[in-house]
Amino acid sequence: MQFLALVVDRLRLYGEHRPSFRRGRPERNVVGLADFDPLLQPFKIKDLELRNRVVSTSHEPAYGDAGMPADRYRAYHVEKARGGVGLTMIGGSAVVSPDSPPAFGNLLLHRDEIVGHLRRLADEVHEAGAAVMCQVTHLGRRGSNYTADWLPLVYSSALREPAHRSMPKVAEKWDLDRITDDYATAALRCREAGLDGIELEAYGHLLDGFLSPATNFRDDEFGGDLEQRMAFPRQVITAIRKAVGPEFVVGIRMSLDEGNDGGLGYDEAMTALRRYADDGIDFVSVIKGTIDRDATLARVIPSMGMPSAPFLEFAGRIRSEIDIPVMHAARISDVATARYAIREGLVDLVGMTRPQMADPHLVAKVARGEEDRIRPCVGANYCLDAIYQAGDAKCIHNPATGRELSMPQLVPLRTGRRRSAVVIGAGPAGLEAARVLGERGHRVVLLEADEQPGGQVRLAGRAHRRRDLLGIVDWRVSEAARAGVDLRFGVYAEAAEVLAEDPDLVVVATGGIPDTDVVPVGGDLVRDSWDVLAGTLRAAGDVLVYDVSGAEPGMDAAEVLALGGARVEIVTPERTLAPEIGSMNSPAYLSAFADHDVRITLARRLSEVHRAPGGKLRAVLGSDYSGTAVERIVDHVVVENGTTPNADLYHELLPGSSNLGEVDHGALLRMVAQTTVRNTDGRYQLFRIGDAVTSRNIHAAIYDAGRLCLPL
Repeated sequence: MQFLALVVDRLRLYGEHRPSFRRGRPERNVVGLADFDPLLQPFKIKDLELRNRVVSTSHEPAYGDAGMPADRYRAYHVEKARGGVGLTMIGGSAVVSPDSPPAFGNLLLHRDEIVGHLRRLADEVHEAGAAVMCQVTHLGRRGSNYTADWLPLVYSSALREPAHRSMPKVAEKWDLDRITDDYATAALRCREAGLDGIELEAYGHLLDGFLSPATNFRDDEFGGDLEQRMAFPRQVITAIRKAVGPEFVVGIRMSLDEGNDGGLGYDEAMTALRRYADDGIDFVSVIKGTIDRDATLARVIPSMGMPSAPFLEFAGRIRSEIDIPVMHAARISDVATARYAIREGLVDLVGMTRPQMADPHLVAKVARGEEDRIRPCVGANYCLDAIYQAGDAKCIHNPATGRELSMPQLVPLRTGRRRSAVVIGAGPAGLEAARVLGERGHRVVLLEADEQPGGQVRLAGRAHRRRDLLGIVDWRVSEAARAGVDLRFGVYAEAAEVLAEDPDLVVVATGGIPDTDVVPVGGDLVRDSWDVLAGTLRAAGDVLVYDVSGAEPGMDAAEVLALGGARVEIVTPERTLAPEIGSMNSPAYLSAFADHDVRITLARRLSEVHRAPGGKLRAVLGSDYSGTAVERIVDHVVVENGTTPNADLYHELLPGSSNLGEVDHGALLRMVAQTTVRNTDGRYQLFRIGDAVTSRNIHAAIYDAGRLCLPL
């Protein structure tokens, strides 16, 4: 017990005396937690010493401004530096040539003006105590011929990439010489800007396109046996090392086993890595697999429902056989797993990238002994899918990530008077409102009709593969309670209960109810996705799932039904299945559907449902594109059409409010307090958020709550 007390005491002291980043040998803090925690031990790559072993690995959040890491991009990485990370890596991946056009907001390292932006970013990250590197690449075929400068893509061979669908030209010798020079020049720009190093990307891009026998069918000096397939990557590495000199750190992130027939295997990959190290590579970030299609990409970047840290032992094998430092990141979502990876010598540096999107202050909380307060990464991969859906990365339940310039990661204490607030509903919107108001220092009562918090998130979490979503709820309940919020579950709030608290602020977050009003005839015969997820419909036989919303609830219902033994057909009026679900999450559904022979019917609209003989249902499916109709005889019809607001209480409270429910959108967007008065006799401000307004997603509900309540 005395030892534990000492550890806790030093955890507390570490928050006040953390070792700082600097080149060469850093100051060692004799009372620092690094003496006890493997994660917090310094680590050296050449002459660069990192203050701890935690890395935010290279990724592209698409926060750039015309290909430049301007204010928003810089603030995102500086926040993680302030939060304690040892090394933050930008540019996943920054491109070196104009014929490598941005595919997902990539930074443009082939432009001279990027140097100034990189220098400002490096200076601020260094000032906050972390190191910073940039991932450098030529995307090869992983892009589009029809964007940016409309140059033809180049690749090792004339092979279309399934994910991006462009057909590349076979790179000629002059292309390779030109691109080699571009790599060297890009590396020099990074060095000139004061970055601490670069990382070459070699999985799914141009360099590994030459190395892998699955993508190199050349018959010149750059194709054939392993020596020839290594020739172009080694040419690039040699040119970079010559350009930047011996001291600048140059690493590589590469697949050490592509895991497909005819692809790059472990033995050849390790031989190549050793040669690369001889040529000047200083560290390796380990990848297993490849990213040429959605299914393989989802395995490289595992989502919820997949095993934790599935390639960690693989990375450990590489570390035991190579003499350069090893870094690895793949669903290392929690501190315990990361600590194990370092303690057992499986890696030298552990990547916790998505976890630090969920909580950029993860390392600082570890150092303060506050692991239980870390906002968990739930593995939803919304951060990646949102890039294609909404244009940039967003954490499913941290709305401040990527919005650091307008929304604080740490809730500040109020400066004005203490408010008395009532929040109705303990879904994600209500819990976030209660948490933020509580941390601001207001008196907060939360009323929830259910005996358990969570709303639709708890419902979604009943699907076994998506149970990690419950972390969104559990963290907020814990943090709200810590902030002094009075949490009352099993209380069906009516106007009298709300007004009895004498509030001057009421936030209605009562969510929505399933909207099945989308079937013109026979709507009373259908069930909804909530029935399936809640277990009130345990259907066998034939089930038609009619999905209009195109998001997770319909797919969750179909998956639960199929796994339960039903014969499922998904029908959608869309021309694609579930268009709101991106490429990171769709593979898990499609895998389950393939395993259970789920039938998928596109571009059909459910127009009628009738009772058929024997108690079955006759579903009539029309088409927007034809006058024809087809019929299905099934046991059940399940409709997913989002929600309609559950807003009766809101409307009942409207007459007594001072703002009559009005939201000043200008104030909301500027993140300043709401001051509208429409009723001078009103006793309280009244707002509704989340699905109580209209059918929204989890991120929108939490963002609604944050930007409304933070200024109060």
